Amino acid sequence: MNINRRSFIRNIGLIASYSLIPSTHLFSNTPNKKLGVCLVALGNYSTSVLAPALQLTKHCQLTGIVTGTPSKIPIWQKKYNIPDKNVYNYENMDRIADNPDIDVIYIVLPTGLHAKYAIKAANTGKHVWCEKPMAKTEKECQSIISACKKNKVKLSIGYRMQHEPNTQQVIKWATTKPYGNIKEVYAEIGYNVRNPERSWRLDAALGGGTMYDLGVYSLNAARYATAEEPISVVAEQMTTRPDIFTETDETTHFTLEFPSGAIAHGKTSVGHDMHRLRVNTNNGWYQLQPFSMYGGVQGEASDGTLLNTYIENQQAKQMDDDALSIINNTDVLVPGEEGIKDIRIVEAIYKSAKDKKKIKLV
Repeated sequence: MNINRRSFIRNIGLIASYSLIPSTHLFSNTPNKKLGVCLVALGNYSTSVLAPALQLTKHCQLTGIVTGTPSKIPIWQKKYNIPDKNVYNYENMDRIADNPDIDVIYIVLPTGLHAKYAIKAANTGKHVWCEKPMAKTEKECQSIISACKKNKVKLSIGYRMQHEPNTQQVIKWATTKPYGNIKEVYAEIGYNVRNPERSWRLDAALGGGTMYDLGVYSLNAARYATAEEPISVVAEQMTTRPDIFTETDETTHFTLEFPSGAIAHGKTSVGHDMHRLRVNTNNGWYQLQPFSMYGGVQGEASDGTLLNTYIENQQAKQMDDDALSIINNTDVLVPGEEGIKDIRIVEAIYKSAKDKKKIKLV
């Protein structure tokens, strides 16, 4: 392969920053032009996390916004130098199809609106990034996948943890099994939210609920920590504040059985603080604690091995990985087919909790 001096220096820099990027990415002829990203919905995650992270990326940049709140427009335009022609609302976002400044549309709406607007995004012919969870139902997830395939655009789901290097080591060990066969997984994520504000997260119609919002992290972790798909699930849901959680779950416990005999215990809550992923094996154990926070993910193994690789920003790593898959025309790390697997199980978790019985998944 012919690699000139400039490309070599650039690629060495990439290796230093992102040591776990696949080698097919490191030595490709990456163009100088960054991919233009349009954020759809300017809520807290876009405002406080994604937009700042885009300033740290190497392969993409914030070039457009979609919002239903006109008062936010001048603030974003001034802060990120977004021209009038790159500002849209939910009714006219189909016009993005004619905008060469935008290559990717990132759906950051409440879960219950993901399918509607991800399909709109796909129909513009732009690549689609969709926040987790992918959608409310398996049927909605499939509709997003079908729209992206029809329009020949890439679809990536925003599971940032699968881009995080310490988590990637756990994913690798699920296959290589350096500590023996996996017996048990504990995947727990929760926050003690004392006074939850009245928002879409408490609205069942919009995809609220702790299992959708946080629980997909523990569910996804149970799957990638075992490298298996579960064959059954049993779940229960509870609340200590029924006056607040009238439509959605405050705490959810679920237990997954896998073909190998491994068992995963998942828990998620907005009533308790917990951030642990632990894998018990025949010959030891390893864990990440915390495993799901925006920073500081770290852990250890029973033989003293440390899992403490540092990256500056998880979301920047996620978006750069996804941008490189578009630039190099390679498979995305977390495709829609991954997102739909979780939602299929989430639906079974809710059914199990409601019917108070084990649900077979195969």
